Amino acid sequence: MRHLAPARWLVVLLLPALPGCAENSLVLKGQLDKFQQQQTALSRQKDDLQNRASTLDRDNQELIARLTQEKQRVKVLEDQLGVLRNQLADNNAQLARLREDKKSTDQKVQALTASLQRQGGAPIVPNNSLLQTLPAINLPEVYVRRDGDVIRVELPAHRLFEPGNNRLLPGAAQLLSAAAAEILRSYPYQILGIEGHTDSDPLFNSQWPSHHQLSIGRAMAVYDLLVTQARIQPAQLFVAGHGANHPLFSNATPAGKQRNARIELVIYPETVGGK
Repeated sequence: MRHLAPARWLVVLLLPALPGCAENSLVLKGQLDKFQQQQTALSRQKDDLQNRASTLDRDNQELIARLTQEKQRVKVLEDQLGVLRNQLADNNAQLARLREDKKSTDQKVQALTASLQRQGGAPIVPNNSLLQTLPAINLPEVYVRRDGDVIRVELPAHRLFEPGNNRLLPGAAQLLSAAAAEILRSYPYQILGIEGHTDSDPLFNSQWPSHHQLSIGRAMAVYDLLVTQARIQPAQLFVAGHGANHPLFSNATPAGKQRNARIELVIYPETVGGK
C-alpha cells in the first residue's frame, strides 16, 4: 500500500466532517432566531410594563392631589366648626349673664317695691315699653338686640374707622346717619349711649397707647358726627369706652375679632327732659 501525502490525508479526514458542521450551523441559527424573538417579546413586555407603571404613577399622583384637597377642605370645615362652637359658647355665656342680670334687677325692683309699700309710697312699675319694638335698621353688618332693659345697635368698626385709629372712613357718615335716623324714628327722646369696643390685637404704630383710649376716641368721633350731621342734641348723648373688656365672641378667630371691634348705640329707657 502506498503512503498518501499529508495534504491528501487532511482532505480525507475533513470530508466526513463537512455535513456535521452545516447541521450545527443551522441549529445555531435557529437558536439565535429564537433568542431574538424572545428578546423582542421581552422588550415589548418591558415597554408595556413601563407604560402601565407610568399610568399607575399618574393615577397615584392624581389621587394624592385629590386627597390633599380633601384634607384641606376637612381642615377648613373643622376651623369653621370651631368658630361656630366658640360663638355658641360665647352666646350661651352671654345669655347666662343676661339672665343673671335680669334676675338681679327683678330682685332689686321687688325689694324696692316692698320697701316703698311698707313706707306707704306708690309702687314701682318697670317700664318695659322700650323693648316692645326694636328699631328697623336693615343695614349690612348692623345688628340690633335686647340687653336687659336697653336696646343695643351694633355697628362694625371696620366699616367706620381706619385700622388702629379713630378717623372715620368715607362711608361712615352715611352709615351712622342712617342708623341714627331709624333710632330717632322709634325713640326720639330716649337717652342714647355711644359705647366704643375694640378687639384684643396689640396696637402697633398707633397714637393710642391703650385699647380704652382708642375705644373712647372712636366713640367721641361718632358723638361729634351725630351732633353735627344727625342733629342729635348733646344732652341726649353720652360716651363710654370699654376697650377689649366686653367681647361678644372669641378673639381667637378673625371673624370673632371683627365682631368685637364695634360701636354700640345703646337706647336707654330714660328720656331727655322727662318726656
